[in-house]
Amino acid sequence: MMQPFQDRREAGRLLAMKLREYAFRPDVTVLALPRGGVPVAYEVARALDAPLDVCLVRKLGVPGHEEFAMGAIATGGVCVLQDDIIRELGITPDQIEHVALAERRELARRESLYRAGRRPLDVRGRTVILIDDGLATGATMSAAVTALRAHDPAAIVVATPVAARSTCEAMREIADSCICVAAPDQFYAVGFWYRNFVPTTDEEVRSLLDRSDQHVPALADSGMAAMSSEQWASVMRDDEPDAGRRQSRRGRRRGSALRR
Repeated sequence: MMQPFQDRREAGRLLAMKLREYAFRPDVTVLALPRGGVPVAYEVARALDAPLDVCLVRKLGVPGHEEFAMGAIATGGVCVLQDDIIRELGITPDQIEHVALAERRELARRESLYRAGRRPLDVRGRTVILIDDGLATGATMSAAVTALRAHDPAAIVVATPVAARSTCEAMREIADSCICVAAPDQFYAVGFWYRNFVPTTDEEVRSLLDRSDQHVPALADSGMAAMSSEQWASVMRDDEPDAGRRQSRRGRRRGSALRR
């Protein structure tokens, strides 16, 4: 049985190692599912030297068992429902609408808070790496993929540190690729695979988004392709470099990636 990740930051570094083929490509954008996906995606974006943004999605929790997803909604009016779960638990349309209404309000709140007036990154024609801290049923990620397709990306890569094996396989049916550091048969819950699974705060999300295009990349592209997994791991464990020393290529090209 695999050992749990220490925290989301370590999980992001390990996930970045699985995504090395996307490093230093000018067509790549990293999108995180808030809130827990943001610390993971921040480490990936830093390693790959790619711009980072959020993809706003909200889980629709089963009434009385909100941690268990019966579906999800995303910006643009996207709604994905787990029909088998809804049928098995006898959840009514009124109950679904009640939950969805509350989550639409939260979606709007987060849109205002995280964006702070900034427009989303333009993903048309780009390879988008869509990241969360783990996938159980996959309902939230499915809604994110559906919403993202409307913006005409060249490809969507679903990436996560850990997912139920069946969910990882299902993601490959709706995305162009799905990368998981681990996909155990016995999944239990996302938090089971982290030693530290303290909830990510709104303040942390905003801070990481603000910092994402100010930092130098974790790796220099010279010689990167020749690095072994062990060398990557060694570099990724180092503390983040001083942002003031130089501006990353991500920051320099952000104006064209970007918010159009």
